[in-house]
Amino acid sequence: MYNPTVARLTYRALLGRRRALILFALPALLIVIASAVRAFNGVDDQVAADVLGGFALATMVPLIGVIAGTGAIGPEIDDGSIVYLLAKPVKRPTIIVTKLTVAIAVTMVFSAVPTFVAGMILNGNGQQVAVAYTVAALVASIAYSALFLLLGTVSRHAVVIGLVYALLWEALFGSLIAGARTLSVQQWALSVAEKVAGDGLVASDVGLPVAVALLAGVTVAATWYAGQKLRTLTLAGEE
Repeated sequence: MYNPTVARLTYRALLGRRRALILFALPALLIVIASAVRAFNGVDDQVAADVLGGFALATMVPLIGVIAGTGAIGPEIDDGSIVYLLAKPVKRPTIIVTKLTVAIAVTMVFSAVPTFVAGMILNGNGQQVAVAYTVAALVASIAYSALFLLLGTVSRHAVVIGLVYALLWEALFGSLIAGARTLSVQQWALSVAEKVAGDGLVASDVGLPVAVALLAGVTVAATWYAGQKLRTLTLAGEE
């Protein structure tokens, strides 16, 4: 279910000059923010949790997920080069799983690693804040990558739709509107972080068992449906 050649091509596409600049810019901004907050505010566990939750998990992780998830397959579908890949003797589920694996790896590296570094800068992992949000970033990376990979297979406007989702639903509605929180990947990831961090520093509106079930369910369902859409695309090309 993993093809090294497909993976290499996907990594090359995701880490091209334009996307790489954006991928590096967001973590760099987080580190700058964390350094400035530490310099002006000193060590404060709650402030550290607020920065990591408000920017890293609510904004940076979903945006990187958009870049990696949609970029893993969307451009190939848009320019028609996916036809050459589909013509190879590679099973369609293998293509999807391989591209999802690459998208998850890229999202994790560019979101979880800088989240941990920022947490160490902010409060030296006091109350396990840095570790908690790093774990949250890791699990969120999986779900976001699957969702945005699916989006890349079903729409030519995947990046725009993904950005609207990331900036409005996750960063705004998912943080402020109670009803929307239950259907937010951010809140599911926060539920995991809540179990790791010190009491009262991280809070989620979703219980841990439900959050884990939703994270797994969304990832599996999105991956399966992406495979189905790719199979449909193959049939259309062959016709």
